[in-house]
Amino acid sequence: MKTVFIILSLFIVACVLLLFILGGISRSGKAPGLVAGRLAKCPETPNCVCSEPKDDANHFISPILLPQNITFDSLPILKNAVRDMGGDIGVESDNYFSATFSSAIFGFMDDLEVRIDSTQNMIHLRSASRVGYGDAGVNKKRTELFKKLYGQKV
Repeated sequence: MKTVFIILSLFIVACVLLLFILGGISRSGKAPGLVAGRLAKCPETPNCVCSEPKDDANHFISPILLPQNITFDSLPILKNAVRDMGGDIGVESDNYFSATFSSAIFGFMDDLEVRIDSTQNMIHLRSASRVGYGDAGVNKKRTELFKKLYGQKV
């Protein structure tokens, strides 16, 4: 019985240690950025959602539609919504920015990318985990919260 307890304890310690290591590895990565002017396609893993391309049904989320007669700059509002969610803004340009979010315990880093498509009057989003396979729906929930906060600020 004592041997089983020791083996089980060692297994649990090894799993927790592995999670901390993976959290550290995720902090060394970065968001993929724009690829040919668009958000990068999601990998095959289910820990990513993106509003472009539309042909990836497993990862697709709806973009934010902008009113036709918009008279304000959306970028500051979008960045404020990210900050309200606890994200840190990283790379920025005129129509794009990336932000990082960190999990509380193990420090896993996730990326949220936002691209304003003024020709189509849309805001495209991509949220992805840097490491691992699943995310328990965290990235989809993050984009939904982001859409809600943006809607409240507009």
